[in-house]
Formats: sequence, C-alpha cells, structure tokens
Amino acid sequence: MVPSEESQLVPREDMFWSCRQSIFAEMKKKFSQVESAAEEPRVLCIIQDTTNSKTVNERVTLNLPASTPLKRLFEDVASKVGYVNGTFDLVWGNGDNVTDTQTPIDQNSDKTILDAGFEPGKKNFLHLTDKDGEQPHIIPEESGTTDESTQDRFIGPLPRECSVGCTNDYVSQSYSYSSVLSKSETGYVGLVNQAMTCYLNSLLQTLFMTPEFRNALYKWEFEESEEDPVTSIPYQLQRLFVLLQTSKKRAIETTDVTRSFGWDSSEAWQQHDVQELCRVMFDALEQKWKQTEQADLINQLYQGKLKDYVRCLECGYEGWRIDTYLDIPLVIRPYGSNQAFASVEEALHAFIQPEILDGPNQYFCERCKKKCDARKGLRFLHFPYLLTLQLKRFDFDYTTMHRIKLNDRMTFPEELDMSVFIDVEDEKSPQTESCTDSGAENEGSCHSDQMSNDFSNDDGVDEGICLESSSAAERISKAGSEKSSLLYELFSVMVHSGSAAGGHYYACIKSFSDDQWYSFNDQHVSKITQEDIKKTYGGSSGSRGYYSSAFASSTNAYMLIYRLKDPTRNAKFLEAHEYPEHIKQLVQKERELEEQEKRQREIERNTCKIKLFCMHPTKQIMMENKLEVHKDKTLKEAVEIAYKLMDLEEAVPLDCCRLVKYDEFHDYLERSYEGEEDTPMGLLLGGVKSTYMFDLLLETRRPDQVFQCYKPGEVMVKVHVVDLKTESVAPPISVRAYLNQTVSEFKQLMSKATHLPADTMRVVLERCYNDLRLLNVSSKTLKAEGFFRSNKVFIESSESSDRHVAYTDSHLWRLLDRHANTIRLYVSLPEQSPGSQFRRTVYQKPSGVAGNLVEACGRVKGPVGNMKSVEAILEESTEKLKSLSLQQQQEGDNGDSSKSTEASDFENIESPTNEIDSSASAENREIENQIQISDPENLQSEERSDSDVNNDRSTSSVDSDILSSSHSSDTLCNVDNTPLPLANGLDSHSITSSRRSKANQGKKETWDTAEEDSGTDSEYDESSKSRGEAQYMYFKSEPYAADEGAGDGQKWLMVHVDKRITLSAFKQHLEPFVGVPSSHFKVFRVYASNQEFESVRLNETLSSFSDDNKITIRLGRALKKGEYRVKVYQLLVNEPEPCKFLLDAVFAKGMTVRQSKEELLPQLREQCGLDLTIDRFRLRKKTWKNPGTVFLDYHIYEEDINISSNWEVFLEILDGIEKMKSMSQLAVLSRRWRPSEMKLDSFQEVVLESSSVEELKEKLSEISGIALENIEFAKGRGTFPCDISILEIHQDLDWNPKVSTLNVWPLHICDDGAVIFYRDKTEELMELSDEQRNELMKKESSRLQKTGHRVTYSPRKEKALKIYLDGAPNKDLTQD
Repeated sequence: MVPSEESQLVPREDMFWSCRQSIFAEMKKKFSQVESAAEEPRVLCIIQDTTNSKTVNERVTLNLPASTPLKRLFEDVASKVGYVNGTFDLVWGNGDNVTDTQTPIDQNSDKTILDAGFEPGKKNFLHLTDKDGEQPHIIPEESGTTDESTQDRFIGPLPRECSVGCTNDYVSQSYSYSSVLSKSETGYVGLVNQAMTCYLNSLLQTLFMTPEFRNALYKWEFEESEEDPVTSIPYQLQRLFVLLQTSKKRAIETTDVTRSFGWDSSEAWQQHDVQELCRVMFDALEQKWKQTEQADLINQLYQGKLKDYVRCLECGYEGWRIDTYLDIPLVIRPYGSNQAFASVEEALHAFIQPEILDGPNQYFCERCKKKCDARKGLRFLHFPYLLTLQLKRFDFDYTTMHRIKLNDRMTFPEELDMSVFIDVEDEKSPQTESCTDSGAENEGSCHSDQMSNDFSNDDGVDEGICLESSSAAERISKAGSEKSSLLYELFSVMVHSGSAAGGHYYACIKSFSDDQWYSFNDQHVSKITQEDIKKTYGGSSGSRGYYSSAFASSTNAYMLIYRLKDPTRNAKFLEAHEYPEHIKQLVQKERELEEQEKRQREIERNTCKIKLFCMHPTKQIMMENKLEVHKDKTLKEAVEIAYKLMDLEEAVPLDCCRLVKYDEFHDYLERSYEGEEDTPMGLLLGGVKSTYMFDLLLETRRPDQVFQCYKPGEVMVKVHVVDLKTESVAPPISVRAYLNQTVSEFKQLMSKATHLPADTMRVVLERCYNDLRLLNVSSKTLKAEGFFRSNKVFIESSESSDRHVAYTDSHLWRLLDRHANTIRLYVSLPEQSPGSQFRRTVYQKPSGVAGNLVEACGRVKGPVGNMKSVEAILEESTEKLKSLSLQQQQEGDNGDSSKSTEASDFENIESPTNEIDSSASAENREIENQIQISDPENLQSEERSDSDVNNDRSTSSVDSDILSSSHSSDTLCNVDNTPLPLANGLDSHSITSSRRSKANQGKKETWDTAEEDSGTDSEYDESSKSRGEAQYMYFKSEPYAADEGAGDGQKWLMVHVDKRITLSAFKQHLEPFVGVPSSHFKVFRVYASNQEFESVRLNETLSSFSDDNKITIRLGRALKKGEYRVKVYQLLVNEPEPCKFLLDAVFAKGMTVRQSKEELLPQLREQCGLDLTIDRFRLRKKTWKNPGTVFLDYHIYEEDINISSNWEVFLEILDGIEKMKSMSQLAVLSRRWRPSEMKLDSFQEVVLESSSVEELKEKLSEISGIALENIEFAKGRGTFPCDISILEIHQDLDWNPKVSTLNVWPLHICDDGAVIFYRDKTEELMELSDEQRNELMKKESSRLQKTGHRVTYSPRKEKALKIYLDGAPNKDLTQD
C-alpha cells in the first residue's frame, strides 16, 4: 500500500464516526424539542375569512404552541384557507365584528404569537381581511400538493363541511375554503344533489366510471338539426360526462340531465329507487338510440338470458321458455324465514333452486295427459358482460302492514365465479329426459326488463321441445369454455342508508385506471379501501337471528355491478387524443363556458353589495334598493350607478347627489365622504363583505343649496318647531350636534338653524313614546340628557305666559302630548239608500243650537209630510237638549267646555254649502263645521233591495279641534226610549245589520271582536258615562279621495284622532258623517288581508290602532246591555251542504225562544224570502256543523240556554207540527242502509220518550216496516251528516251494540241530533263485480271529497318514476 493512500484512510474513518455522533446529537435535540413542546402552552386561534360573502360564516381553527412565530402563523393560515401567503391581512376581532380602525398584525415581525398578545388557554379571534383593498390570491390548483397518506377517508353521508367538532373520519384536516369551488384531491368531480336526487347521482357516476359505456356514449354524435339539445337525453349525458372528466369544479349540476328527462323542479323532491331508475333510463336510451350504432348497446353490455322450465317427474317431459334480464334480483331473507342468506353466492343458489309442484299445485303434463308432480325452476343460459345484482332489501311486513327494510348482513366477493350457476340441472331423477338447452336460443323470446320472477307469458315461445340436436361432445366443450370465462370482478357498490320510508344513496366505485376504490357521495369524492367496502355488507357483528336486522346498521349495499374479466373485451377509457372530433369540440365549448363562469365568479367575488336608500326629491318617499358596485370603482362612479339605479334623471341633476354613510334603523347619517370622490369603494366600505353594519343614502339637494358636512361622532337631531298660537307642529329639520355639547350650547345651535331667540327657547326631547322631557338644566350635556345617534326634539320660543306654568300643566305639554298620541285613520262611510233622503233623522249634538237646524230644515225642498217627523223630533227634544247643554256647561272644568254645532247634511239644498259658526270656548278657540253638500246628480243612483238598504250621505268636511270628555257625547236617541224613524224606515229597536260582511262569516272571537257577556261594554251602559276623564280628546276630519276601485259613490274620511279616546266617543264623533246615532252603526277594523273584524268594546280606547289603519262603517243597530249578536243557519239534513247561513239577529237576555222566533219572522220574510209561521220551524243548538238540543218555546236565554257573543244557532223548518214538547224527550236522526241495493235512504227524525234501545227499535220498525227482531242499528261517526262510504258501512260500523239504553258506552247518546244508521239483518249484501266495485269507488271518492270527508279505502299512490322522451310530461291523465 502506498503511504499516501494509507494516510487517506484515517480521516475517512474519523469522518464516519463524527457524522454518526452528529446524527445522534440531532436526534437527541429533536426528542428534547418534542418533550418541551408537549409541556408548552398552546394558543387557540379562530380565524374568520371576511373577504368573501360565501366564506364569511366559515371558521378556521389553529391550535399552535405559544412559541410559534407570527410568520409561521400566516403560513399556516394560508395553507388552511388556500390563499397565497402575503396577499391577505390578519386583524384582531371580537368574534362578530371588525372595526374599521384596527391595525393589521405585522406579518414580518420576529415576535412569537405569545409576545404579540395572544392568550394561551383562551379563544383568540382573528379576521382575515383584504390587503390594501386587494382580494387574496387563491393558490393555483397545480401548485397544490396533497399527501395521500394524510387524506381522510369517509363512508356514508357526510356532515356539513363547517361542522364543529366532527371527527377526522368525516372531515378532511386540509379543508380549505377554495375547495368549495375547486376539484377534489382525488381528481374526480362530484354531482350536486338537487334535493333528493342522490339515487340519480349514484347511477350516473357508475355509468361514467364504466369504460365501455362512456366510450360508446362518446362515439355517438348528436345531430342538432334533428333534435332539440335540451330534450336529448344522450346529448345531455354526453355533456355531463365531459364535464365530469374535464371540469375544475368540485361538483357540477345535473339539472340539464333531469330537464332532458322531462322533469320539473318537483321531481327533485321525489326520491326513487336506483334500480327502477336504471331500468327506466336504459329503456329511454334504447328508444333514443334506435337506428344508430348504439341501438343494441344496452343489450350487449347488460342483458343476460335464463330459462324458465317445468319438468314432469313421471315422464321427464320439460316445458320451457327463454327470458332476458338486465339484472338479477336476490332475496335477502326467504319468505317465512327468520334467517337471511349469508352471502350473494348463497342467494344465487337459492335463486336457481327448483321447487316441487305436488298436491294441489300439480302440473298438467302434455305427454302424460294428466296432472303430475313436477319440478319448476330457472336456469341461467347466458350471463351479460356487466352483471347487475339487486339485493332486495325492501320488503313488506304483513304483520304490521308496512314496508320494511332488511338490514341483515350479506357478504359479496370482490371476484365472483358465475360458472357454477350456469346450466345447473338435477341429473339424479330417473324420469328426467336427457336434453340440454345449451345449444338452443329462442330468438323470438319476450324481452323482459322486470327485476322480478314474474316473467312474461309469450305464447309464441316454443314449449316442450327436446334439445338433442347437439352432440354430447359439442355440449361439453361449449359448456366448458363458457364456464371457464365467467369470472367477474366487482367495480360498483350502490349503497342505501336509511329506512324503507326514505334514505340516502351513494356509490363506492373502483377505477379501472388505478384499481383504487372511491366513494362518490353527491358532491364529495374521496378514496376508500376494501375495509370500507366490507362495512356495506350490513348487519351487526353478532350472530344472525330474527332480530338482527332491527339492530343492524341501516347503511348497506343495495346494488352490485360486476364486470367480466376478459382481456379481449375489457376496455380502457379513451384518451384525449382518441376523442371523436365532435367530443373535442364539446370539450372546448364546455371549457370556454367554465372559464366564463369563473370570470363571472371573480367579478362577483369583488363586488360590494350594500343597501341603498334615497328620499325622492319630488315624491318625498323613501326608496330602497341594493347597490352592487365593484370594489375598484371610485366613489364618483358609484354615485353615478346609484343615480341611475334610483331613476333620478328627471328629478335632480347628477351633481346634486352624493352618497353618505347611513344607519337606516336609527335613521342616522353617520358621515359624509368629502374629498374622497376618487377613493375605491372597497376601501370606503372596508372590503367586500356578505353583510355590512351600515347602509348608504343617496342624498340630494336643490341647485341653490350646499351639502352639509357630516363628521363621525356627531349625532343627528330632527327638530320640530311648535307654534302655540296655531297649535301646529312644523315638519322636522335636521341638525347635527355633539354629545358633549351642553343644553345651552345646543339652544344656540337651534337658534341659528331656526332663527328663533335662544333666551325664551324651550327644548323638549322625545326619548321614546310618551316620554317628553323638558331640557331645563343649561349646564347638562346632551349625553347626560339621553341623546343618542338619532334624536327627536320640539322647540318653542314665544313670549307667552305659558313658559311660567308648570311644564306638565302647560299648553306646550298638552299640545305635544296630543301630537304624540294622535293617529291618522281612513274611515269608509256607508253608501246612502235612494229614496231615504227625506226620511233622514235630523241629528243634533246636545251642545248645538236648535235654531240653526230649524233654519237649515226650512231650506229643504220636499214633501211636507216627510218633514213632520223631523220637526216633531226637534220639538219633543228641545227642552231636554237645553237641560243637557246647561248641565254640561256646569260640569266643565274652570268654565271651559266644548261647544260645537254639527248638523246633518241634506240633499237637494239650493245652497251648495252650509256653514254654521259658533262662538269659541274660554280660550277663544274657533271650531268650524263646514258641511259640504254633494252634487244633486249623485242622487240619481240605482235602486237597491231591502237587504242592501244603507244610509249614504254627501261628503262633509269638518275641521274641528274638540276638547271633550267621554261623558259629554250623549246622543239624542238616548234622551228617551221612543223609537226614532231612521233612513230605512225601521224604528231604532228593530234595526239589524242590513248587509252581512263576508269576513263576519268566519269571524273568530278575539279581544277586538268579542263582547263581554255581562253587557258592560254596551253603549247603553249608564255606568260607563261616569268614567270619563277630563282630558283633551283631539278629533279632526277631512274628506279623502280613496284609490280607484274603492267603489263608486263610496265616501271616505281622513280622521286625525287621539288614540286614547274610547270607541264609544269615537263613534259619537262620527255621527254627523254617518247620519244616524252611534247606536245604529258598527265599526269594522280592516286588516292587511282585507279581512274585517267588528270592534265592539265601547269602553276600550283606540290604542291598538296605528297610523293609516282603515275602518269601515256599516249600518246596523249596535248592541244594548244584555244583547248578543247571533248568526242563524238553516239546517237541511238531506242536502249535500246541510248548513246554510241565513242572517244575523239580536237575542237579549231574558227573552224566550218564542219571542226570538217572533222577531225572526219578518227578517226571514224580507231577507231570506222564507214565509213561515211560528209553529212551522224550531231553533236548536249548533256546534260546528252538528245539530244539538232542540230549544223549546218556553226556554229563556241565559236561564235555560247559555248564550254568548257571536253565538250560532240552527233554524230547522218542520214538515208538520212540533213533536218535541218536553226536555225528557230525545230527537235522533235515523237513516236506513239497504245492503242489497248498496244505497242509503234519506234522514228521518225519530222522537223518543226515553233513552231505551227497545223504544228506538220499535220506532225504527214503525217507519221502515222491518220486523222488530230483524232491526240492527249503529251510531254514526264524526261530524254531521256522518258520511261514510257505502263500501265500508256494512262492516266498519259497530252494528247492534249490546246495550239496553242509549246513554251508556259505546253509544253515549245523551242529546238531540245523534245520527243512527239501521238495517234489516236478513237482507244480504249485494255481490259486486270488479268493474262495479271500481265504479262505486270512483263515485264514492268523488262524493266524499266534495263533502270534505276522508276516503279511507283509497290508498295513497306513490308517484311512478317516468322519463319523457319528448322532454315534457304527457298531459293525458288516463295513461296512469
């Protein structure tokens, strides 16, 4: 060895040992770091991505060691959310909101997260925001690398991706927001579930992953000139497959495919069976592919053949038929067995296991010419290239009569050898004839796609042919070659999770490209293993038994698809360069569309969407819209967009508009953007967000005005100037103030804005409803006084002595209190009846001057006879009016009283107006009553029937401020009890509602409609007159022009009224406009749905009303104390609709039934055309639609009969004299059932003296002629008339109950009105043919549905799955 070489060996050896030591040292260091990291506190960071409206509700959670540098934090966040590091900022957040002033965390800092202020053991909320107004950049898909070892597997339905606390069995650790739009890591694309289309998605993915089917579909070329692409099923499947292969999305829609099926959106909510869909879709494709190269594709891939045979066990003669199949249905659990098959192989053996036909099931042998024992079974003759096995997990439980799902365990192999199942025969039978089927195929056999053992009966198929033409050697060689090539490999498992009532489908599919199994679960695609496939066997780990299915997993395999292992036939997927030219064009077209969608999404992602408001400068209405502006657009450009959006081109110039920050909830202008016209909207609004905590207002000005500058921190004050002399409150003007200003400084500000002196200024702040606070401490700040972002104040600055009065006693307080409590109502007055103008009662308020009325009456043209009643009334009541007026003046507070002169207006008066002036009150307040007379042409209206008689009047304009108390509004009709002649000629005691509102038919008893039974809310309750409070009750009215369609001739009033006024006082204020006393009209409140409900509680205030509510006035006598409004219905027992409304009536406490019948007689004659005598009808109790107790003439309301508000009663017309004389009697309604004729007779009433069953049978025997011993009866069920199908009545009712009296169980007949069915027990039931029964079913179904009764014999039909070849469903309803 050369010395130089020897010298080189030593350093190499030293280097080896030094490297070894350094490796050990490094490992030791790593271990120490791991140990220290385990003890190191960890920091929980929760990051919210606020840059995108679609991800704003998502959260990313990181649990990092406290020593993690800030740089590493940004790197981890970037990898989690899929953004390029450095293109986003992180700011502190409180979990909900981001403030505009927060400073981003320094990404380049060397600090640890602990030094940067992160707290271990607590939740640290961060917000991911735009960096310098730019959206974060998404990591390109090509650059994303994923470690397959870290990818999580899932099997079964997935929870939501944003679920918190999910295990890693279901949620990927590397989930990113960008993955919502990007393709799965597997490279495969999912399908979006439209609603309940998981079954469709599973089948489509299986077909897509079948190379032979996909390649054949690609070779088919669509001819647009021959068919509409929208309705072409093959073309839409082709497009879908191209998208599944080339799209960069995570999942794509299937709506185009379902639209080609002819389905609408409702079909997406119908869950169907995946096997049924497979069959129907294959049928549709075969129809569409006729006369093309793909015409026989389905049969070539999926069709097999089997023989259905019967062999005589005596002579060996065999009759057979060949059928085709597309799938093989395998029973999970044999009928009547408690144990399921263990495997698919076991179920296949059972499928071809023959059965012996013996005993009563013997087979008639053509050769033996007699019935013989025989063997019947199935033999597989040919298996398809793609073998489909359906596991029949859905069954019917005849014990519970419900569909069930069998969740028993059934294994299936990855490779299935089908050679053992082909041409299997029992060669042991000595009677079996030596013949084979292997060489014969019946080309004319019936094509059966049904997945059941019910094969088609084709008479054209040869039967009884012995196949001995083939030699034994040929048969053996052919069978051997057939069997050797029948090894199948599993590549698709369609899984069902759920019950027989519903569930979820997904598919586990093996890719032939890489032999990897994938789970296709709607839009989710992930890798799975063979162990996951085994989980779909179903069942539980325990032993198989009867109850194993009940406690087994509901997720199990439902359909299996195998492919024949044949290298000569097994195809691979076409490569891109192998695509036909039309597919290449389609791929290019779809890519361009997807790129266009991506660009549109990018624009959408960078678009700010915010609420926009604008007060229209001419219409003075607040308009609302949504402003959509790109974040890079400047404020100036945004103003132009908003200007066009609000359609202000003709109202105001563009340079008179600007956008300001606005709080719509508080009606507060937060700030303006002076000098920022060129600033991008993304910066002004704080980035693109899904929701903003503020809005924008497009503010306008007149050309001669200047925009006010709104600074952050200012508060907005709406100032109303109050004028005590005119008692008016001016519209608001807006003033900006600061919370740290004093009241004294604020008054100076108000003085400049309103030009009123500050020295005498009084400022009142309205903090909330009825909270009016006088700001009298000059040194207090506005914040201390309760000012907020938006405020409302009233100011008054006069020299009046009212300033020196206590605030709550001052004129200012009363005026503001009235202003705060005044509401605006729209009142619809009743129409006037022609011919009643001169019979109108002249009505005068007690405080009026009678002389004015006499003078007005003297100017009326008309017959003297008609005026006598008016003059008589005035003469009789003059003294009482004077005394009442004097009494009210004495009761006035400090001599103040309300004096008003109101006169009824009269038609045909020469002067067009009639003005009556009265002296003012103690405060010299003028009250004007301007009564305007309508044009005489309005009197020429069409005649109406008596039922439509209503008082109409010309529109009056009354502008009066009335200071009154509730006890000072007594009406003239209350002065004495004499009846007053009214407009319709009826006296005041007999007027009822002349027209019944439709809304009243279904009126419910609410606080607004119900009356107290005691009658204390009656207008005639004397005690209520002493409850008035000495308050100022404001009432002002003026005519109002209603919208078109409100009704010709209908008059409207716009009324401003204090909502603390009682309903009674409100009605009395309306008397001059209605023209009748308040006791003779009713007030109906109109709700948003145009439903009307009567307001009857006279002592309640109008506090439940609000601005712009509508009120309808209808004529009709209001209720007195102890009176009740009753709805009268006619009982028609033998009519299809037995309950018919007649009229509204008024019954009083203490009135007898006979008295109420007497009052009903004229109303029945006039309103209903029923001319009855008092003994030819009865009244009886009504409960819903059921007739009840018969009311006898001597019964007294409230004593014998309980009566309540909105009571309902039946009126029944009698055929003869009344038989019910005593309460001990019982009236039942009987109906005979004739089973031999299958019909029901009409109702007949039976009056019993007792509750004896024997008496009932005797009465039924008398009216029917049936022998007493043959009478059978049953009680009807449900609501009158107790309808029941004639197909059910004979067996479904409880006939002939074993009881002696009717008032015991199960009859419980204790009141009148019970329905009794009876029959002759010797009468036989008619025998019906199927056609007759079906016809009766249709008739009964139609009859019972019209009457609203449930049809129990017609089961609910499930909607069949159909694919419409013409793209639209057939409207022919008979095709079902």
